[in-house]
Amino acid sequence: MERNRTLSFPGPRTAHDTGTVKGVARFLLAEMKPKGKILTPFNVVSGIIIAVGLALIVIRFAYGLGSVTNLSQSYPWGIWIGFDVVTGVAFAGGAYTLTFVVHILRFKKYEPIVRATVLNGFLAYVFYAGALLLDLGRPWNVVNPIIGNAFGYSSVLFLVAWHFLLYTLCQFLEVFPAVSEWLHWPRVRRITQAMTTGAVIFGITLSTLHQSGLGALFLMAPAKIHPLWYSTNIPLLFFVSSIFAGLSMVVFESSITNKVFSDQLGPGHHKEHDDIVVGLGKGAVGALFAYIFLKGIDFVHGYQWTYLNSPMGYWYLVEMVGFVIVPTVVLTVAVTRENARLVQAGAVLAGIGVILNRLNVSVIAFKWYEPARYYPSWMEVWVTAAVICLEIWAFRWIVSRMPILREHPDYAGEKKPVREEGVEWKVSAI
Repeated sequence: MERNRTLSFPGPRTAHDTGTVKGVARFLLAEMKPKGKILTPFNVVSGIIIAVGLALIVIRFAYGLGSVTNLSQSYPWGIWIGFDVVTGVAFAGGAYTLTFVVHILRFKKYEPIVRATVLNGFLAYVFYAGALLLDLGRPWNVVNPIIGNAFGYSSVLFLVAWHFLLYTLCQFLEVFPAVSEWLHWPRVRRITQAMTTGAVIFGITLSTLHQSGLGALFLMAPAKIHPLWYSTNIPLLFFVSSIFAGLSMVVFESSITNKVFSDQLGPGHHKEHDDIVVGLGKGAVGALFAYIFLKGIDFVHGYQWTYLNSPMGYWYLVEMVGFVIVPTVVLTVAVTRENARLVQAGAVLAGIGVILNRLNVSVIAFKWYEPARYYPSWMEVWVTAAVICLEIWAFRWIVSRMPILREHPDYAGEKKPVREEGVEWKVSAI
């Protein structure tokens, strides 16, 4: 007797035969085959980066952190934490921001990009959590905060670890209706879709807390961070910056996918996309003004102008003027003129500003007084590039197969419980 006949998944048998374990395995094997050309410039370059990066990861686990990194007792956190985790999580903030707008405020206009945004956020958390393992001297101890073994329950890191795990599960649940449509599991789709609103509310709560929690980690190092970047408002600054970082990433990512996967989009999508981009720009510029206000309070009350006439002060001005104030002006002009191309330019500048700020707080301005500073090795930079390429490959594989940017034909035109942007939102915004 074949064992798989007794292990059927919920849902009727379909032409794809995904109602049994054997059928699912056969379906997944068929979907693993590449679609389109293999030897493209992007595939060749990113493939080399990934192959070398995987070899470096093997060396790191075989011979320890010292074999591939410039980390030391003075600088235990390097670019893998500063960029992959502290910066990457900020860019994943688009998922909680957009799900709040679509599922809670019920803006129908942004619904076409919500699945891609949540998928991007989910992959970001999965890959950046994986990258976190690279930076742990004893990676097998990563389960301690989850199982409560020899860990401080009142520590911020304990809170962040649990929030990472729970929020990743929430995003997986939000993405799963698309997975069940792809697998032709209508019953599973109904169940998971019914749970989506609860997952969204729980996920938004978790995300706002751990975005600020990441900033709270640096409250424990007031003497180690340059005064121009240290502030007791770091948790609030991290939370606010995650809003415009996430929206900037959504603008950038949706603009790229709009071109790369144009075959999956309808004929009227381009005009609709420009409208969406301008709307996202409005949200980003609002968060940027709040961020500038908070930074201004820190600057005045902390007497930080005394540090400006120094190399670190000049670097601070580059970040604040070039990549906070300038993108705020660009985005303000762009949304006033409803110019989507200008919004994309402003979003890129704002994104660079977030990268600079997070790296300044966690790496560049951290122990700036040490004579022997930390600089990432080429191998650390290469592994970071490999992680990004792997995430792009995973995103492309999923979008090419699952109904992320397009509707599944079995559910096309299905009525969704959302309404058009209404007067009440505009009133509440005022």
